Amino acid sequence: MKKNSDDLSGFVSDRTSGAVEDRSGRRAMPYVALITVQACFGSLPVIGKTVLTVIPAFALVGFRVVITALILFVVQRFRGGLALADRGDYLRLAVLSLFGVTLNQMFFVGGLSLTKAANASLLAATIPIFTIMAGWFAGTELIRFRTVAGIVLAAVGVLILIDPRNASFSAESTVGDLLIICNSLFYGIYVATSKNTVMRNGALRSITWIFIFASAICGPVGLWSFASVPSGSISPGIALSILYIAVVATAAPYLFNAWALARVSPSIVAVFIYLQPVIGFILAVIFLREHLGAGFFAAVSFIFGGVYMTLSVKRASDQVKHILPDSVQ
Repeated sequence: MKKNSDDLSGFVSDRTSGAVEDRSGRRAMPYVALITVQACFGSLPVIGKTVLTVIPAFALVGFRVVITALILFVVQRFRGGLALADRGDYLRLAVLSLFGVTLNQMFFVGGLSLTKAANASLLAATIPIFTIMAGWFAGTELIRFRTVAGIVLAAVGVLILIDPRNASFSAESTVGDLLIICNSLFYGIYVATSKNTVMRNGALRSITWIFIFASAICGPVGLWSFASVPSGSISPGIALSILYIAVVATAAPYLFNAWALARVSPSIVAVFIYLQPVIGFILAVIFLREHLGAGFFAAVSFIFGGVYMTLSVKRASDQVKHILPDSVQ
């Protein structure tokens, strides 16, 4: 009888251990997705600057949005229908597309064409600040000391990494810098306010509609802008770069971002943006054989410390939820 009891105890222990490991793995997946998002977005400025030497900013936005919308539409049609359960969500997703794609991308690409890549990377550090402010104003985010402290710590790391002395805040770049700041504001509003709608409809369906609505504006504007490009000036390399920007630097990160946003708070999604310059510098070492100094490792320590501090707020909240019975949650 004791043997049966021991066997049963061991069986329950194994099942419990497996369930805990499976739950831990599922909890880690949003963070893996967010790192992937920053790796995809981090490659955009360099490739984008190359393409912008050939085609105007609005033409690039048009290509980027329309190609992404077509890809997402085909994938979603293959997976299932496009219909939304709540008819009011069509309007909500249309408004989200205005902030998260149309204004965001037009202001970013337009700003990138008028300023340095270093300026764009530096000013992107304002996105988490705008996200917390928008979330607090909308009532979707509580301002906690550890969250704010973590974002400030990561921002210090970005400043060390990029070094504001490398940015050129001159009269020539002022307009571009202001456009990048507006892009950060629009994207922060999008991240802070899209969570509930995305959770109701699923990440892929939501992002598909967001890009369909955005393409209705960006497509015609991009076509009008592209009309000024001389015929035959688009080389195969530029065409492949445009396709890369649409698929790898747009469709994939927007989808992963929406999926993660349905599972973690907007402030956590925002703070992962600070990983972009770190990933960019690592890619530069791998592909351009650039050298990393002591400043890089100091910056990484600050950035990952800030990310850890922000994530610790979420983990504390999760632990409270796991203590409570399911009926209470």
